[in-house]
Amino acid sequence: MNAKTAARSVARPLRVSTMSWLLRPRALLVALTSAAALFLLMALNMRIGDIPMTLADVVAATFGDTQNTFIIMELRLPRALAGALIGAALALSGAITQAIARNPLASPDVLGVTQGASVTVVAAIVFSGTAYGGASGLLATLGIPVLGLLGGLAGAVIVYAFAWRRGLEGYRLVLVGIGIAAVFTNLKYWLLTVGDVHDSSRAMVWITGSLHARGWEHVVPVALALAVLLPAALLGTRSLGALRFGDDTVTGLGVRMNRARSAMLLIAVLLAAVATASAGPVAFVALAAPQIALRLAGTAQPPLVVSALVGAVLTAGADLVARTLFSPAELPVGVVTAVLGAPYLIYLLVRIRRERRT
Repeated sequence: MNAKTAARSVARPLRVSTMSWLLRPRALLVALTSAAALFLLMALNMRIGDIPMTLADVVAATFGDTQNTFIIMELRLPRALAGALIGAALALSGAITQAIARNPLASPDVLGVTQGASVTVVAAIVFSGTAYGGASGLLATLGIPVLGLLGGLAGAVIVYAFAWRRGLEGYRLVLVGIGIAAVFTNLKYWLLTVGDVHDSSRAMVWITGSLHARGWEHVVPVALALAVLLPAALLGTRSLGALRFGDDTVTGLGVRMNRARSAMLLIAVLLAAVATASAGPVAFVALAAPQIALRLAGTAQPPLVVSALVGAVLTAGADLVARTLFSPAELPVGVVTAVLGAPYLIYLLVRIRRERRT
């Protein structure tokens, strides 16, 4: 970061009673701009449907217009909120992961969360008609969101167990995560090939990442997870700031390195698992949003709140594109984020290679 950028992002202390935080004006401006863009995108999303509405109709229905209140509050608002909250949770998880691993290419994918969830859900859907006794079996009893959550947590535990060697080191965590994710991916595709074609089609919709027919039952778990885990992550900001230095420096600063990494990693895993359970693996949001937020805010590492807002904007924008690009046909939101995220991944790889050369 050059001197001009650093000058624009100077941190100012904000004190409330005996507590204090660093207030960065540039990051605050980016956060406010992102919040405004998010509200606009959500309103545009809620206009779309079998009954077209204007923005004025959306606002009126949100505040109690009885003519369209049911359509907005029960059908369209839950989807818009689910997309925003899922994007925020994934981006926040990605920001924490990248800070822990000290690697801009790290994301919940390398923690085994998304692939572990995919394997569990695909297995339940593919074998729901045989091994699990059809409609009365495991899939009907627990439901896809719960199975996705359990699979994501199980995948993260496996990666953590293999990566632990008298401590948790970021580089090893990424390498182990990539290997375990590759195993899960191949297992997932094997399950798709051995299953019935109709069941495999159902599974493919989920593992692509879709916001179709999201309701309040999908909004509430992600909202509760963010309400609890975002403050916990902010309390761990000091640890994240220290973890970007070398291990010896971190120890010298008085931070219990392994405990700090494990605690923040648990927060990242829970956020990603809940988000994935609600909509499936929405690709690249957790990878791209923290890096976009970092560059917009001009900070040394991805800022947590700004990353969450940028992730919400990316998901809401991708959902708007998915619903309008081939209207009346609708794409899964994960397809759009993957198409947009793949070039950004290539850009990051090229940028990292150039930085290492210089």
